[in-house]
Amino acid sequence: MATVLIVDDSPTETYKLTSMLEKHGYSVLTAESGADGVAKAKKEQPDVVIMDVVMPGLNGFQATRQLSKASETADIPIIIVTTKDQETDRVWGMRQGAKAYLTKPIDESDLMDVIANFSC
Repeated sequence: MATVLIVDDSPTETYKLTSMLEKHGYSVLTAESGADGVAKAKKEQPDVVIMDVVMPGLNGFQATRQLSKASETADIPIIIVTTKDQETDRVWGMRQGAKAYLTKPIDESDLMDVIANFSC
């Protein structure tokens, strides 16, 4: 089954997402910051990255841009999952290289559908 990297500084959100993914058979890796997420994605080469936006240091938009521009991670689809629900945020996230943009609280079936589109 596919491996998903969750990049989120909230232990609660990470736990919720991990539970959803593992229930559906995904292998899960986690990172607590944008910088850690970029490093882990380069090292582990997950099938999909779930990226929060609001994090200290390197935020999710910056981390998404780094991953989508780096040759070794450019092919890994990034799904932004955030509380930022303005249309400008969505457009900006997609311009940084995200393949999908979902807002919290996340609907489990929506998340699984989006991941399935990229991890096949």
